[in-house]
Amino acid sequence: MERSQIKWVWISIAFSLLVLVGVMITTYDKNTLNYLLHFNPYYLLLAIGLRTSSLVFWALRIQKMAKSLGYKIPFFYSLNLVMANLLAGAITPGQAGGEPVRVHELYRADVKVGDATAIVIMERVLDGVVLTLMGIIAMLTLGGIWQSLSIEVIIAMMVAWTFMIGIVILLIFAARKPERAKKLILRVLSWAERKTPVERLKKSIVFANQEIDNFFAALNFFTSRGRRGLFEGTVFTILFWSSEFFVASLLLVALGQHPFIAESFLFQLIIAVVMMVPLTPGSSGIAELSATSLYVLIIPSSIVGVFVLLWRALLYYFNIIVGLVASLIIVRREMKRTGSDKSMTSIEEQTK
Repeated sequence: MERSQIKWVWISIAFSLLVLVGVMITTYDKNTLNYLLHFNPYYLLLAIGLRTSSLVFWALRIQKMAKSLGYKIPFFYSLNLVMANLLAGAITPGQAGGEPVRVHELYRADVKVGDATAIVIMERVLDGVVLTLMGIIAMLTLGGIWQSLSIEVIIAMMVAWTFMIGIVILLIFAARKPERAKKLILRVLSWAERKTPVERLKKSIVFANQEIDNFFAALNFFTSRGRRGLFEGTVFTILFWSSEFFVASLLLVALGQHPFIAESFLFQLIIAVVMMVPLTPGSSGIAELSATSLYVLIIPSSIVGVFVLLWRALLYYFNIIVGLVASLIIVRREMKRTGSDKSMTSIEEQTK
């Protein structure tokens, strides 16, 4: 890992811890210790297992979607890809850094860049569709609770949802009018090249011309012959988000609270959408404050700080730990590959 990446890991962690300390201080009272004495570690273990299962569902989604395009990705390779992507997401605003990691790792598994990009973008589309549908269901079943939300949370949700819907509309346009979409993309790249005449950017434009064709071919495949991959991707997307959201309910039970399954799903949905807005690295601080302001509506304030700490530990610090392990595996693999390439070059030079 580069020094700049390590720096952002520490910045992200520091920002998150700072907010968590503030939340703990403002919510701690004489009842907090009593709640902790009745803590049930069994449900914490279940929450950890469910969190791990969500990563398995994500890995299976990538594997099945790649398979529908004709690529065979080993499951454990896909799982390591997902875990490495978590670290990048934890140190970039709006968790946007995960997408390039997934594209790169798919490319290393001999998936064309255009196809890899299509898979990753379709993942985002499926996330947007599933989260939007979950939001509609939540609004219909728990409409009254929206009146308790702050105007800032509602605005952030509307912005994020608008962004997701916009991406879906652009992809529909790209699928129906691929040539026009390609011209638009190349026009933007050409404009960027004129503004920043860098040799690397010129090469990227030439490379993009070919890979855009691969991307649109993959996009067209997903909406035609590759519908099975799209269907399987949708199933695993539902399983992924459902397991992610249910972690909070298990933590509530571990703290002796009612699981509040419906309310918790709504809150987790709101937090997930708000976290997509690129404001802080890994959305650190934003996630903690959002969770605190929402869960204080349904559980005693004495336990909110402890709950947010446990929840963030499983959905953020857990990401950093497994992401570091996965990144080390990738670094080791790349070092071996580099060594093999040098050995092959040496052998070829000796045989000449």
